[in-house]
Amino acid sequence: MTTPRTASGSPIRVVVAKPGLDGHDRGAKVVARALRDAGIEVVYTGLHQTPEQIVDTAIQEDADIIGLSVLSGAHMTLFAAVLEQLKAKQADDIVVFGGGIIPEGDIPELEALGVAKIFTPGTTTQSIVDWVVERVGAPQPA
Repeated sequence: MTTPRTASGSPIRVVVAKPGLDGHDRGAKVVARALRDAGIEVVYTGLHQTPEQIVDTAIQEDADIIGLSVLSGAHMTLFAAVLEQLKAKQADDIVVFGGGIIPEGDIPELEALGVAKIFTPGTTTQSIVDWVVERVGAPQPA
């Protein structure tokens, strides 16, 4: 298996996080495992992380991208807070994507805030892996 790499040649690094009080992390673990199986380096932060903890982890781990899983209904607040923390810490080059129970009507507003992509229930793990590699990975030789 070829390890997906960034344009600088380093392996793609993803922080998968569960912000807020939501205690259901099965989906986050499934996505983290699919990314790992694809050769991507993954750091899973565990449950009940604050936006500041998530951003600090992403900076410390030199992550290229953060994936947030939100099922609690607090997605507008939590995504905005993570994006604000990234900007405040001059790390807003880290891409943010997410998934969970997010109403279709909220997706354009999240994208306007700076969220790169929202995956809704029923999305295949392969399509998430493909999107991450396409979004932050270097072009692969033909």
